[in-house]
Amino acid sequence: MTQSIDRPAQGFRAALRRIRALIRKETWQLLRDPSSIAIGIVMPVALLILFGYGINLDVKNVPVAIVMEENSAEARSVAAAFELSSYFSPKPVKTMAEAEKMLLSSEARAILRIPSDFARKVAQGNGEVQVVVNGSDANTARISLSYAEAAVGVWAAKEASRKRTVGSGSVTIESRLWFNEANDSSYFLVPGLVVLVMTLIGALLTALVMAREWERGTFEALFVTPVRSTEILLGKTVPYFLLGLAGLALCVVGSRLLFGVPLRGSLLILTVVSMLYLLVALGLGLAISSITKSQFIASQVTVLVTFLPAMMLSGFMFDPRSMPVAVQIITYIFPGRYFVTLLQTLFLAGNIWSVILPNAAVLAGMATALLALAVRMTRKRIA
Repeated sequence: MTQSIDRPAQGFRAALRRIRALIRKETWQLLRDPSSIAIGIVMPVALLILFGYGINLDVKNVPVAIVMEENSAEARSVAAAFELSSYFSPKPVKTMAEAEKMLLSSEARAILRIPSDFARKVAQGNGEVQVVVNGSDANTARISLSYAEAAVGVWAAKEASRKRTVGSGSVTIESRLWFNEANDSSYFLVPGLVVLVMTLIGALLTALVMAREWERGTFEALFVTPVRSTEILLGKTVPYFLLGLAGLALCVVGSRLLFGVPLRGSLLILTVVSMLYLLVALGLGLAISSITKSQFIASQVTVLVTFLPAMMLSGFMFDPRSMPVAVQIITYIFPGRYFVTLLQTLFLAGNIWSVILPNAAVLAGMATALLALAVRMTRKRIA
């Protein structure tokens, strides 16, 4: 009776020893592989610097040609509103023809034209300026136009206040940006880097390493030992799971020290949801490598299935709500969309449970399904 009770315990201890041995072996192999270290450690730092400093969605120092067809005080004050703004780099010209040439040659991205009757019309209460924007870059054109309208609006408000031409019933607009008071695009770009880092380490690196094991026949050598498929997968993936957490730590520390991005939510919750996404990525990498058994094919499929959707369809760079309805529906298939929502909420808004719980639950379900699929595929290969 005692032997029957001790037998499961002995089997459990033996399984732990096998898993520990596999983890130790895989860790040493990981540390000796320069490409794995590059993807796991160097790549997060490189992406952080590249996206944080190199990619900026804010539009500043827009070259604008200023055409003043009269030299009145009102015209000079409008031009000064653009000259004093950090969003514009004014270039005074004498005629509209010169300004149009500058726009065609891309020396200027916009034109501010102050007509010859500007002062007279301002006195009549219907002053008007013309803003022409180069629309070849639609995003920059739209933002530049809104900046120009804002500059003219600020000038008009100051003129009205100075001359007291507006009655006591005037309305003053006080604007405020929630969650991103600095209006800095790095506030949402840098947290989104965690998605790319986790995808690289969890899916791409795991798929490549596991496919390499299939190509070299290492698994066939393990299959003749008492090691079970679940133990093999645990031994192979635990080191990469820890490497992914190291990448997360690098991104969080770098976002705070280099870019001052706030972390308004709980660091513990951020770690937990990142672990869930990392399990999803590991499950995808394991499943892809088990199906393809080729490093080249595994890398191509992993990039198409995980990395590109994480960058293009997750909300990391583009808002899915601006996409066609059919594409919006497709984005819900990819785990990156849920993880980006969680990251932006935790970094910029805080512990908003109505956002955290449903998105974390979806990631947990995906992780369970994908890891179960990976185990099943490995068992099929063993059989």
